Amino acid sequence: MSVFAVIPFFLFLFFILRSHFPSSKTKKKLPPSPSKLPLIGHFHKLGLQPHRSLQKLSNEHGPMMMLQFGSVPVLIASSAEAASEIMKTQDLSFANKPISAIPSKLFFGPKDVAFTPYGDYWRNARSICMLQLLNNKRVQSFRKIREEETSLLLQRIRESPNREVDLTELFVSMTNDIVCRVALGRKYCDGEEGRKFKSLLLEFVELLGVFNIGDYMTWLAWMNRFNGLNAKVDKVAKEFDAFLEGVIEEHRGNKKSDTEAEGADFVDILLQVQKENKAGFQVEMDAIKAIIMDMFAAGTDTTSTLLEWTMNELLRNPKTLNKLRDEVRQVTQGKTEVTEDDLEKMPYLRAAVKESSRLHSPVPLLPRKAIRDAKVLGYDIAAGTQVLVCPWAISRDPNLWENPEEFQPERFLDTCIDYKGLHFELIPFGAGRRGCPGITFAKFVNELALARLMFHFDFSLPNGAKPEDLDVDEAAGITVRRKFPLLAVATPRS
Repeated sequence: MSVFAVIPFFLFLFFILRSHFPSSKTKKKLPPSPSKLPLIGHFHKLGLQPHRSLQKLSNEHGPMMMLQFGSVPVLIASSAEAASEIMKTQDLSFANKPISAIPSKLFFGPKDVAFTPYGDYWRNARSICMLQLLNNKRVQSFRKIREEETSLLLQRIRESPNREVDLTELFVSMTNDIVCRVALGRKYCDGEEGRKFKSLLLEFVELLGVFNIGDYMTWLAWMNRFNGLNAKVDKVAKEFDAFLEGVIEEHRGNKKSDTEAEGADFVDILLQVQKENKAGFQVEMDAIKAIIMDMFAAGTDTTSTLLEWTMNELLRNPKTLNKLRDEVRQVTQGKTEVTEDDLEKMPYLRAAVKESSRLHSPVPLLPRKAIRDAKVLGYDIAAGTQVLVCPWAISRDPNLWENPEEFQPERFLDTCIDYKGLHFELIPFGAGRRGCPGITFAKFVNELALARLMFHFDFSLPNGAKPEDLDVDEAAGITVRRKFPLLAVATPRS
């Protein structure tokens, strides 16, 4: 028999066997993926505002979408259902964080909480944050600091010439000063020391928002040696290390015997945890520095950004601004100042902050990484896949929100939806194991500052500008800030 005569038989047998015993590869059901380019994958589809580009792509390809960034597969999750699966139902499978070169250098390894991969060290470090630094009792102990710094904010506004104020700069200064006092024990805002610290902190936050091509295309990592990025990261890491060394030595010279007493800051508490081995593991000095730096990374930019966007939307919506102002002044009628005790009686205030966090998620993309193979909403996700949950896109989903592009605090008056990580329609601060541990602290800062602004001042746009003319351009970075400073006219309450 000719060899050619049996070829059809073997081909027939091959297809029969393949149909009955498909390979593991054919069994995989992967999320949809748009067309990509060689080497770079889908980088060309991101644009200058990745959160907006990913929302547009998700509208075309679905709420679960697989992209390729260089050599790295990245799952994009843009629905509340997908976010719930990743951050709640299968939270442990996606508890890791992608390793990035810049945060690794800035956070000593990393040895912080926000960027450190999942494991024993991360669990211990997060436990310190939750139980020692940011528990409810500790957050309440910093009430005096919040009230003093918001009072200074009001004073700076009163002293502004022509009543025109730069709200962006004021909010950044206030949040920096609050975090400095809470974390380090005092402010670093005056004189040469203050200028150096502000400059260093600005560089630090900016670097966290820099896209590092070497994380996705290792063969291009050499570029950072020539464009100055590596040198800048090394410089900022070295200077922050030296600054924190000085702060820690200063605290060691002024020991507080009782870290529960008023005035104990995060450095005091961490040094006491280290001394008494309260954490159940050896807390190294680099860990103390990294956790302190976390407080600046997570507690300054996101808080000031949320305040900035809230005032931005109120100025664009004068009726809403007046309604909020009236609520604050009615609740505090007969009083000379707003206190944190008054905040619980201000549902419209809380609704306005929630609506601002929905419309302008401070962190629009939340990174995770699959620890093991998983199946999410019917799709197979391989271990090692990076994940970007997109709260910015979720909070604009017309299936979840009526008129999602409009600022309407009223939508939160008759609902229990909150931003603390339990309702996946609204997750600006994340959820699950990797959710932000400082939400309660930030909540008090935002609500108190906003209430006091409404109590003491009437606000309008400068130079007779109309509300609809106020720009909403965004700046690129780890948080989505306004591209230009927010200017307003503050008229003292008559």
